[in-house]
Amino acid sequence: MSLSTRLKAHLDEYENEMISVRRQLHGYPETLFEVERTAAIVARHLEAWGIVVRRGVGKRFKAGVIGSLHGSQPGRTIMLRADMDALPIRELSDKPYRSQREGFMHACGHDAHTAMLLGAAYALSKERLCLRGTVLFVFQPAEEGALPCPEDGSLVSGSRDLIDDGALGDAELGFALHVWPDLPTGKIGLREGYMMAASSHFTYKFRGLTGHHAAPHLAADALMMTAQFAIEAKTAVATQWNPLVPVVLSFGMMHAGEVQNAIADEGVVKGTFRTFGQDAILGLKSMLEQRAESVTQSFGGTYASRYRLGTALLNDAGAVRIAAKAVTESGAEVQWLETPSLAGEDFALYAEQIPCVFAFLGIRNETLGIVHPLHHPCFDVDEHALKIGAALHLSFVLEALSQADEA
Repeated sequence: MSLSTRLKAHLDEYENEMISVRRQLHGYPETLFEVERTAAIVARHLEAWGIVVRRGVGKRFKAGVIGSLHGSQPGRTIMLRADMDALPIRELSDKPYRSQREGFMHACGHDAHTAMLLGAAYALSKERLCLRGTVLFVFQPAEEGALPCPEDGSLVSGSRDLIDDGALGDAELGFALHVWPDLPTGKIGLREGYMMAASSHFTYKFRGLTGHHAAPHLAADALMMTAQFAIEAKTAVATQWNPLVPVVLSFGMMHAGEVQNAIADEGVVKGTFRTFGQDAILGLKSMLEQRAESVTQSFGGTYASRYRLGTALLNDAGAVRIAAKAVTESGAEVQWLETPSLAGEDFALYAEQIPCVFAFLGIRNETLGIVHPLHHPCFDVDEHALKIGAALHLSFVLEALSQADEA
């Protein structure tokens, strides 16, 4: 029996456990770097299979888990990554495994990503004596956002925190996947080059001068600054930005004032923009800064801004070829994508360091009602896709290692 066949048999054996783990994680979602329970579950599974585990990975927040599986002979190191964090979204579902934490849910499928990578780790651990090389299983917090660094206040996402703590080691090639409701179960979305956009996050704080509504000329209205900035920023993108360069600018939160009958002295607006390429990223930031400066001059206030500039996810051509062959070997079907997604993904930071490929895993099943988009309160995954995703991890590792042997 071939190694590939034996791995698939181990995966068949573990499939029900994969579903159980996914549902366990779905029922207790954790966000950003606060993933202690999830990380502990991951670490316990890996340790039970004899995989070397490093807990508390992360230079600042120490929330990641990395498992290292060393084959019986030396060879290249392959990195597989899954994200663990959920979202502050209230789940609207009657499923028995629905979120038990009100106001939080796995609306982006990271519970499925974690379960699939555990499935691959289980199968590979059974065949370590037949492996040449090392597999790193990277379980990352805070893909959905970032927190201020305790040292300097800069915004840090999970991948940045792990990379700065040496998570990649001597990895030569990286792979990750993301459940994708636009594709039917069994299809794997791939493309070379840009796969996902750079998602940049920003906060603008406007300072004015409070006063009575009866004497607006003696005050500087921060509420008006905040609202005007949002309008002018959207207008600038619509009228001054090159329409041939993709961009999406969105505001997610706005707040100003505390009293109904007093002029606000502070306003805050938060949002994101998505585009491709460093020139576009810096150009859009400059445009927003110009709008903020103009607004504060008009109203007699001041502003301060804070950014976490994103990185576009770039799929390496050689890694894509390995992944495409791995898809066929796993029994799934490649769907070649014509255009990248404007959604962001901080796996892009790994892809800056080593050749990587990021794939979309189809989970759409209209018969089961699995049709809702990512970040929707009714989002769910077709659990038949869990074994498909885990098998793709396995096939990618085998293909990557075999190509190294041939070289």
